Amino acid sequence: MKDKRPTNLDISTIALPVTAYTSIMHRISGVILFVGSFVLLFGLEQSLSSERQFLTLQECLHTWWGQISVWAGLSVLGYHMLAGCKHLLMDIGIGESLRGGITMAWTTIALAFLWSLAVAGWLLW
Repeated sequence: MKDKRPTNLDISTIALPVTAYTSIMHRISGVILFVGSFVLLFGLEQSLSSERQFLTLQECLHTWWGQISVWAGLSVLGYHMLAGCKHLLMDIGIGESLRGGITMAWTTIALAFLWSLAVAGWLLW
């Protein structure tokens, strides 16, 4: 029996709702935080090994590359926390409707953007 249904194998043509994008980004930010935790632990180990290593790490964090890394890490952490709070609210029954989910997804994106701007302002200060 031949299946006559159309198949769309091009993932770039499928339009996902904003709730799917926030959920996917929550998972990606979790992976980034998991990998980043090993980088932070390595930096901690290096900084505790000697005074010279501590000063080297401090110099690295004061470069533009170090500042961007700190900003990106804090921005990812902020988004992950906000999206996690959104999921927790949905688990207790708040925003389970289609309209509520879309509103909460856009609110998460907006708050994460404001968080990133606040972190950038703090680092530039």
